[in-house]
Amino acid sequence: MKIVDVQVIVTSPTRNFVTLKITTSDGIIGLGDATLNGRELAVASYLRDHISPLLIGRDPSRIEDTWNYLYKGAYWRRGPVTMAAVAAVDMALWDIKGKVAGLPLYQLLGGASRTGCLAYAHATGADLPELIDSVHEQLDLGYRAIRVQTGVPGLEKVYGVGHSGVATYEPADRGARPSEEIWDTSAYLRHIPSVFEQLRNHFGQELPLLHDAHHRLTPQQAARLGKELEPYDLFWLEDVTPAENPAALRLVRQHTTIPLAIGEVFNNIWDTELLLSEQLIDFIRCAIVHAGGITHVRKIWSLAELYQVRAASHGPTDVSPINFAAAVHMGLSAANFGIQEHMRHQPLVDEVFRHAFRFDDGYLHPGEEPGLGVSLDEELASRYPYESAYLPVAYLPDGTLHDW
Repeated sequence: MKIVDVQVIVTSPTRNFVTLKITTSDGIIGLGDATLNGRELAVASYLRDHISPLLIGRDPSRIEDTWNYLYKGAYWRRGPVTMAAVAAVDMALWDIKGKVAGLPLYQLLGGASRTGCLAYAHATGADLPELIDSVHEQLDLGYRAIRVQTGVPGLEKVYGVGHSGVATYEPADRGARPSEEIWDTSAYLRHIPSVFEQLRNHFGQELPLLHDAHHRLTPQQAARLGKELEPYDLFWLEDVTPAENPAALRLVRQHTTIPLAIGEVFNNIWDTELLLSEQLIDFIRCAIVHAGGITHVRKIWSLAELYQVRAASHGPTDVSPINFAAAVHMGLSAANFGIQEHMRHQPLVDEVFRHAFRFDDGYLHPGEEPGLGVSLDEELASRYPYESAYLPVAYLPDGTLHDW
Protein backbone atom coordinates (compact mmCIF):
# COMPACT_ATOMS: atom_id res chain seq x y z
CA MET A 1 0.00 0.00 0.00
CA LYS A 2 1.28 3.44 -0.98
CA ILE A 3 0.13 7.04 -0.71
CA VAL A 4 -1.30 8.03 -4.10
CA ASP A 5 -3.02 11.37 -3.45
CA VAL A 6 -2.67 14.27 -1.02
CA GLN A 7 -5.13 17.17 -0.86
CA VAL A 8 -5.23 20.32 1.26
CA ILE A 9 -8.77 21.54 1.96
CA VAL A 10 -9.41 25.00 3.40
CA THR A 11 -12.93 25.74 4.56
CA SER A 12 -14.64 28.31 6.79
CA PRO A 13 -17.94 27.05 8.25
CA THR A 14 -18.11 29.89 10.85
CA ARG A 15 -14.29 29.88 11.15
CA ASN A 16 -11.28 28.75 9.12
CA PHE A 17 -9.99 25.19 9.16
CA VAL A 18 -7.20 23.51 7.19
CA THR A 19 -7.58 19.78 6.57
CA LEU A 20 -5.13 17.34 5.01
CA LYS A 21 -6.63 14.39 3.14
CA ILE A 22 -4.34 11.45 2.32
CA THR A 23 -5.53 8.63 0.06
CA THR A 24 -3.81 5.27 -0.31
CA SER A 25 -3.60 2.88 -3.24
CA ASP A 26 -6.20 0.73 -1.43
CA GLY A 27 -8.63 3.64 -1.34
CA ILE A 28 -8.28 4.28 2.39
CA ILE A 29 -8.57 7.94 3.41
CA GLY A 30 -6.87 9.56 6.38
CA LEU A 31 -7.63 13.05 7.68
CA GLY A 32 -5.40 15.42 9.62
CA ASP A 33 -5.96 18.88 11.09
CA ALA A 34 -3.53 21.66 10.11
CA THR A 35 -5.38 24.70 11.46
CA LEU A 36 -3.29 27.58 12.82
CA ASN A 37 -5.55 30.43 13.92
CA GLY A 38 -4.81 33.60 11.95
CA ARG A 39 -2.06 31.94 9.86
CA GLU A 40 -4.06 29.20 8.14
CA LEU A 41 -2.90 29.86 4.60
CA ALA A 42 0.76 29.67 5.59
CA VAL A 43 0.25 26.08 6.76
CA ALA A 44 -1.88 25.26 3.71
CA SER A 45 0.92 26.44 1.44
CA TYR A 46 3.57 24.54 3.42
CA LEU A 47 1.56 21.37 3.01
CA ARG A 48 0.52 21.88 -0.60
CA ASP A 49 3.80 23.21 -1.98
CA HIS A 50 6.46 21.52 0.15
CA ILE A 51 5.16 18.40 1.90
CA SER A 52 2.50 16.86 -0.34
CA PRO A 53 4.92 16.06 -3.19
CA LEU A 54 7.18 14.23 -0.72
CA LEU A 55 4.40 11.92 0.44
CA ILE A 56 3.40 10.42 -2.91
CA GLY A 57 4.65 6.85 -3.10
CA ARG A 58 5.50 6.54 0.62
CA ASP A 59 4.27 3.67 2.76
CA PRO A 60 1.53 5.11 5.03
CA SER A 61 2.17 2.51 7.71
CA ARG A 62 5.64 3.94 8.46
CA ILE A 63 4.41 6.72 10.73
CA GLU A 64 7.49 7.20 12.90
CA ASP A 65 9.77 7.15 9.88
CA THR A 66 7.62 9.68 8.01
CA TRP A 67 7.51 11.98 11.04
CA ASN A 68 11.30 12.00 11.26
CA TYR A 69 11.60 12.42 7.49
CA LEU A 70 9.52 15.58 7.62
CA TYR A 71 11.11 16.94 10.81
CA LYS A 72 14.76 15.85 10.76
CA GLY A 73 14.94 15.82 7.00
CA ALA A 74 14.27 19.55 6.80
CA TYR A 75 16.99 22.02 7.76
CA TRP A 76 14.38 24.49 9.08
CA ARG A 77 12.71 22.78 12.02
CA ARG A 78 10.14 23.65 14.68
CA GLY A 79 7.82 26.63 14.72
CA PRO A 80 4.02 26.57 14.55
CA VAL A 81 3.70 26.50 10.75
CA THR A 82 6.08 23.58 10.28
CA MET A 83 4.80 21.60 13.24
CA ALA A 84 1.13 22.07 12.31
CA ALA A 85 1.92 20.76 8.83
CA VAL A 86 3.82 17.77 10.21
CA ALA A 87 1.00 17.14 12.69
CA ALA A 88 -1.58 17.01 9.91
CA VAL A 89 0.37 14.30 8.11
CA ASP A 90 0.86 12.40 11.35
CA MET A 91 -2.84 12.48 12.27
CA ALA A 92 -3.85 11.37 8.79
CA LEU A 93 -1.45 8.40 8.91
CA TRP A 94 -2.71 7.31 12.32
CA ASP A 95 -6.25 7.61 10.96
CA ILE A 96 -5.29 5.30 8.09
CA LYS A 97 -3.58 2.83 10.41
CA GLY A 98 -6.68 2.60 12.57
CA LYS A 99 -8.90 2.03 9.55
CA VAL A 100 -6.60 -0.71 8.24
CA ALA A 101 -6.63 -2.39 11.66
CA GLY A 102 -10.36 -1.85 12.10
CA LEU A 103 -9.70 -0.25 15.50
CA PRO A 104 -10.22 3.19 17.06
CA LEU A 105 -7.01 5.11 17.65
CA TYR A 106 -7.06 4.72 21.42
CA GLN A 107 -6.82 0.95 21.04
CA LEU A 108 -3.64 1.36 18.96
CA LEU A 109 -2.19 3.53 21.75
CA GLY A 110 -2.54 0.79 24.36
CA GLY A 111 -6.26 0.79 25.08
CA ALA A 112 -8.33 2.76 27.56
CA SER A 113 -6.89 3.86 30.89
CA ARG A 114 -10.29 5.18 32.06
CA THR A 115 -13.95 5.05 31.11
CA GLY A 116 -14.01 8.66 29.88
CA CYS A 117 -12.06 11.90 29.81
CA LEU A 118 -13.05 14.54 32.34
CA ALA A 119 -13.95 17.71 30.43
CA TYR A 120 -14.18 21.34 31.41
CA ALA A 121 -16.40 23.98 29.85
CA HIS A 122 -15.97 27.75 29.49
CA ALA A 123 -18.15 30.14 31.47
CA THR A 124 -17.92 33.89 30.91
CA GLY A 125 -19.70 37.04 31.91
CA ALA A 126 -19.18 40.76 31.62
CA ASP A 127 -19.90 40.99 35.35
CA LEU A 128 -20.37 38.63 38.26
CA PRO A 129 -24.14 37.99 37.84
CA GLU A 130 -23.62 37.09 34.17
CA LEU A 131 -20.71 34.86 35.11
CA ILE A 132 -22.71 33.02 37.76
CA ASP A 133 -25.53 32.47 35.27
CA SER A 134 -23.02 31.13 32.74
CA VAL A 135 -21.55 28.68 35.28
CA HIS A 136 -25.05 27.42 36.06
CA GLU A 137 -25.69 26.94 32.33
CA GLN A 138 -22.57 24.80 31.97
CA LEU A 139 -23.43 22.76 35.05
CA ASP A 140 -26.89 22.15 33.62
CA LEU A 141 -25.22 20.76 30.47
CA GLY A 142 -23.48 18.19 32.65
CA TYR A 143 -19.97 19.63 33.06
CA ARG A 144 -18.15 18.83 36.29
CA ALA A 145 -15.36 21.42 35.92
CA ILE A 146 -15.64 25.01 34.72
CA ARG A 147 -13.15 27.58 33.42
CA VAL A 148 -14.30 31.06 34.41
CA GLN A 149 -13.40 34.37 32.73
CA THR A 150 -14.94 37.72 33.56
CA GLY A 151 -14.97 41.34 32.54
CA VAL A 152 -12.80 43.81 34.43
CA PRO A 153 -14.25 47.08 35.71
CA GLY A 154 -13.03 49.97 33.59
CA LEU A 155 -12.18 47.85 30.54
CA GLU A 156 -14.55 47.91 27.58
CA LYS A 157 -13.56 44.42 26.36
CA VAL A 158 -11.59 41.52 27.81
CA TYR A 159 -10.40 38.69 25.57
CA GLY A 160 -12.26 35.47 26.31
CA VAL A 161 -15.30 37.18 27.80
CA GLY A 162 -18.67 37.36 26.12
CA HIS A 163 -21.84 39.07 27.24
CA SER A 164 -24.85 37.14 28.49
CA GLY A 165 -22.64 34.14 29.18
CA VAL A 166 -21.67 33.59 25.54
CA ALA A 167 -17.96 33.16 24.76
CA THR A 168 -17.80 35.23 21.59
CA TYR A 169 -14.04 35.17 21.15
CA GLU A 170 -14.15 32.07 18.96
CA PRO A 171 -14.09 32.31 16.02
CA ALA A 172 -11.60 35.09 15.57
CA ASP A 173 -12.79 38.45 14.30
CA ARG A 174 -13.14 38.42 10.53
CA GLY A 175 -11.42 41.21 8.66
CA ALA A 176 -8.17 42.32 7.06
CA ARG A 177 -6.58 43.34 10.38
CA PRO A 178 -6.79 42.21 14.01
CA SER A 179 -9.10 44.10 16.32
CA GLU A 180 -7.50 46.04 19.19
CA GLU A 181 -8.29 45.93 22.90
CA ILE A 182 -7.12 48.04 25.84
CA TRP A 183 -5.66 46.04 28.71
CA ASP A 184 -4.95 47.13 32.31
CA THR A 185 -3.05 44.56 34.37
CA SER A 186 -3.45 46.41 37.67
CA ALA A 187 -7.23 46.54 37.29
CA TYR A 188 -7.29 42.83 36.46
CA LEU A 189 -5.17 41.88 39.48
CA ARG A 190 -7.35 43.92 41.83
CA HIS A 191 -10.54 42.36 40.49
CA ILE A 192 -9.94 38.63 39.99
CA PRO A 193 -9.42 37.48 43.61
CA SER A 194 -12.78 38.98 44.61
CA VAL A 195 -14.45 37.14 41.72
CA PHE A 196 -13.24 33.77 42.97
CA GLU A 197 -14.18 34.64 46.53
CA GLN A 198 -17.75 35.25 45.43
CA LEU A 199 -17.82 32.17 43.18
CA ARG A 200 -16.76 29.99 46.10
CA ASN A 201 -19.39 31.59 48.31
CA HIS A 202 -22.02 30.80 45.67
CA PHE A 203 -20.94 27.36 44.42
CA GLY A 204 -19.04 25.98 47.40
CA GLN A 205 -15.61 24.43 47.59
CA GLU A 206 -16.08 21.20 45.63
CA LEU A 207 -16.63 22.51 42.09
CA PRO A 208 -13.32 22.48 40.15
CA LEU A 209 -12.72 26.03 38.89
CA LEU A 210 -10.08 27.01 36.32
CA HIS A 211 -8.84 30.41 35.13
CA ASP A 212 -6.71 31.61 32.20
CA ALA A 213 -4.48 34.70 32.43
CA HIS A 214 -3.75 34.55 28.67
CA HIS A 215 0.01 35.13 29.03
CA ARG A 216 -0.51 38.75 30.09
CA LEU A 217 1.39 38.84 33.42
CA THR A 218 5.03 39.27 34.33
CA PRO A 219 6.49 36.51 36.55
CA GLN A 220 6.16 38.77 39.61
CA GLN A 221 2.55 39.59 38.79
CA ALA A 222 1.83 35.92 38.16
CA ALA A 223 3.34 34.97 41.52
CA ARG A 224 1.18 37.57 43.25
CA LEU A 225 -1.99 36.34 41.54
CA GLY A 226 -1.23 32.71 42.32
CA LYS A 227 -0.66 33.51 45.97
CA GLU A 228 -3.86 35.56 46.25
CA LEU A 229 -5.95 32.82 44.59
CA GLU A 230 -4.67 29.99 46.80
CA PRO A 231 -7.55 30.28 49.32
CA TYR A 232 -10.05 29.52 46.53
CA ASP A 233 -8.54 26.16 45.60
CA LEU A 234 -8.41 26.47 41.81
CA PHE A 235 -8.04 23.33 39.73
CA TRP A 236 -5.44 25.35 37.83
CA LEU A 237 -4.22 28.80 36.86
CA GLU A 238 -3.39 28.81 33.16
CA ASP A 239 -0.87 30.70 31.00
CA VAL A 240 0.17 33.16 33.68
CA THR A 241 3.14 34.56 31.76
CA PRO A 242 4.50 34.42 28.19
CA ALA A 243 5.73 30.91 27.55
CA GLU A 244 8.84 31.71 25.48
CA ASN A 245 10.96 31.89 28.64
CA PRO A 246 10.22 28.78 30.69
CA ALA A 247 12.72 29.82 33.39
CA ALA A 248 10.28 32.60 34.33
CA LEU A 249 8.07 29.95 35.91
CA ARG A 250 10.75 29.38 38.56
CA LEU A 251 9.83 32.64 40.25
CA VAL A 252 6.12 31.86 40.07
CA ARG A 253 6.63 28.40 41.53
CA GLN A 254 8.69 29.78 44.43
CA HIS A 255 5.83 31.97 45.61
CA THR A 256 2.67 29.93 45.09
CA THR A 257 1.42 26.38 45.42
CA ILE A 258 -1.50 26.95 43.06
CA PRO A 259 -1.51 24.36 40.23
CA LEU A 260 -0.10 25.83 37.02
CA ALA A 261 -1.00 24.91 33.43
CA ILE A 262 0.85 26.09 30.34
CA GLY A 263 1.89 25.00 26.87
CA GLU A 264 -0.81 25.64 24.29
CA VAL A 265 1.64 27.71 22.21
CA PHE A 266 4.40 25.09 22.44
CA ASN A 267 5.47 23.29 19.27
CA ASN A 268 8.17 20.88 20.36
CA ILE A 269 9.33 18.70 23.25
CA TRP A 270 12.24 21.09 23.81
CA ASP A 271 9.75 23.84 24.68
CA THR A 272 8.57 21.67 27.57
CA GLU A 273 11.78 20.05 28.85
CA LEU A 274 12.79 22.58 31.53
CA LEU A 275 9.23 23.08 32.79
CA LEU A 276 8.75 19.33 33.14
CA SER A 277 12.13 18.30 34.51
CA GLU A 278 12.05 21.04 37.17
CA GLN A 279 8.34 20.38 37.90
CA LEU A 280 7.50 24.04 37.39
CA ILE A 281 4.00 23.21 36.10
CA ASP A 282 1.29 20.70 36.93
CA PHE A 283 -0.45 20.38 33.54
CA ILE A 284 1.05 20.44 30.04
CA ARG A 285 -1.31 22.04 27.51
CA CYS A 286 0.16 21.29 24.05
CA ALA A 287 -2.36 21.08 21.22
CA ILE A 288 -1.94 17.94 19.11
CA VAL A 289 -2.02 19.95 15.87
CA HIS A 290 0.48 22.60 16.99
CA ALA A 291 3.01 20.25 18.56
CA GLY A 292 3.76 17.81 15.78
CA GLY A 293 0.84 15.43 15.99
CA ILE A 294 0.07 12.24 17.88
CA THR A 295 3.56 10.79 17.47
CA HIS A 296 5.34 13.77 19.02
CA VAL A 297 2.79 14.71 21.68
CA ARG A 298 2.89 11.14 23.00
CA LYS A 299 6.58 11.70 23.70
CA ILE A 300 5.86 14.98 25.47
CA TRP A 301 3.22 13.30 27.62
CA SER A 302 5.57 10.42 28.42
CA LEU A 303 8.24 12.88 29.54
CA ALA A 304 5.63 14.69 31.64
CA GLU A 305 4.62 11.44 33.30
CA LEU A 306 8.15 11.00 34.66
CA TYR A 307 7.72 14.24 36.61
CA GLN A 308 4.10 13.74 37.74
CA VAL A 309 2.81 16.35 35.33
CA ARG A 310 -0.60 15.63 33.82
CA ALA A 311 -1.69 16.03 30.21
CA ALA A 312 -4.45 18.50 29.32
CA SER A 313 -4.50 19.09 25.59
CA HIS A 314 -5.58 22.50 24.28
CA GLY A 315 -9.09 22.08 22.88
CA PRO A 316 -10.60 25.35 21.66
CA THR A 317 -12.85 25.82 18.65
CA ASP A 318 -9.95 27.18 16.60
CA VAL A 319 -8.82 23.60 16.00
CA SER A 320 -11.03 21.29 14.02
CA PRO A 321 -12.94 18.23 15.29
CA ILE A 322 -10.14 16.12 13.75
CA ASN A 323 -7.62 17.50 16.23
CA PHE A 324 -10.15 17.27 19.04
CA ALA A 325 -10.82 13.61 18.27
CA ALA A 326 -7.09 12.89 18.40
CA ALA A 327 -6.86 14.60 21.80
CA VAL A 328 -9.73 12.56 23.24
CA HIS A 329 -8.28 9.29 21.93
CA MET A 330 -4.93 10.17 23.50
CA GLY A 331 -6.55 11.30 26.73
CA LEU A 332 -8.51 8.08 27.08
CA SER A 333 -5.35 6.01 26.75
CA ALA A 334 -2.69 8.08 28.57
CA ALA A 335 -1.99 7.12 32.18
CA ASN A 336 -1.21 10.74 33.13
CA PHE A 337 -4.23 12.38 31.53
CA GLY A 338 -5.66 15.18 33.65
CA ILE A 339 -8.54 17.01 31.97
CA GLN A 340 -9.72 17.98 28.48
CA GLU A 341 -10.82 21.46 27.42
CA HIS A 342 -14.15 21.23 25.62
CA MET A 343 -15.51 24.17 23.65
CA ARG A 344 -18.45 23.12 21.56
CA HIS A 345 -18.14 23.85 17.85
CA GLN A 346 -20.97 25.55 16.04
CA PRO A 347 -23.55 23.10 14.60
CA LEU A 348 -22.39 23.87 11.06
CA VAL A 349 -18.84 22.78 11.93
CA ASP A 350 -20.19 19.48 13.24
CA GLU A 351 -22.07 19.02 9.95
CA VAL A 352 -18.89 19.53 7.92
CA PHE A 353 -16.82 17.35 10.27
CA ARG A 354 -18.98 14.40 11.31
CA HIS A 355 -17.47 12.78 14.38
CA ALA A 356 -17.84 9.80 16.68
CA PHE A 357 -16.62 11.45 19.88
CA ARG A 358 -19.33 12.27 22.39
CA PHE A 359 -19.89 14.12 25.66
CA ASP A 360 -21.98 12.66 28.45
CA ASP A 361 -22.35 13.58 32.13
CA GLY A 362 -19.09 15.51 32.32
CA TYR A 363 -16.92 13.10 30.35
CA LEU A 364 -15.76 12.71 26.74
CA HIS A 365 -15.32 9.45 24.83
CA PRO A 366 -13.81 9.14 21.32
CA GLY A 367 -16.20 6.44 20.16
CA GLU A 368 -15.45 3.10 18.53
CA GLU A 369 -15.16 3.98 14.85
CA PRO A 370 -11.84 2.90 13.27
CA GLY A 371 -9.11 5.52 13.21
CA LEU A 372 -9.92 8.98 14.50
CA GLY A 373 -13.63 8.63 13.88
CA VAL A 374 -14.07 11.84 11.89
CA SER A 375 -15.26 12.28 8.31
CA LEU A 376 -15.27 15.40 6.12
CA ASP A 377 -18.25 16.43 4.00
CA GLU A 378 -16.24 17.93 1.15
CA GLU A 379 -19.26 19.16 -0.81
CA LEU A 380 -20.57 21.06 2.20
CA ALA A 381 -17.08 22.32 3.06
CA SER A 382 -16.69 23.74 -0.45
CA ARG A 383 -19.61 26.12 0.15
CA TYR A 384 -17.62 28.00 2.80
CA PRO A 385 -14.39 29.47 1.40
CA TYR A 386 -11.59 30.95 3.49
CA GLU A 387 -12.23 34.34 5.09
CA SER A 388 -9.44 36.43 6.60
CA ALA A 389 -9.71 36.46 10.41
CA TYR A 390 -7.42 37.25 13.33
CA LEU A 391 -7.30 37.11 17.10
CA PRO A 392 -7.17 40.57 18.74
CA VAL A 393 -4.07 42.42 19.89
CA ALA A 394 -3.80 44.15 23.27
CA TYR A 395 -2.56 47.65 24.09
CA LEU A 396 -1.95 49.26 27.46
CA PRO A 397 -3.84 52.51 28.20
CA ASP A 398 -0.76 54.54 27.18
CA GLY A 399 -0.67 52.89 23.75
CA THR A 400 2.10 50.36 24.44
CA LEU A 401 1.62 47.02 22.70
CA HIS A 402 1.26 44.35 25.39
CA ASP A 403 1.87 40.61 25.42
CA TRP A 404 -1.00 38.72 23.81
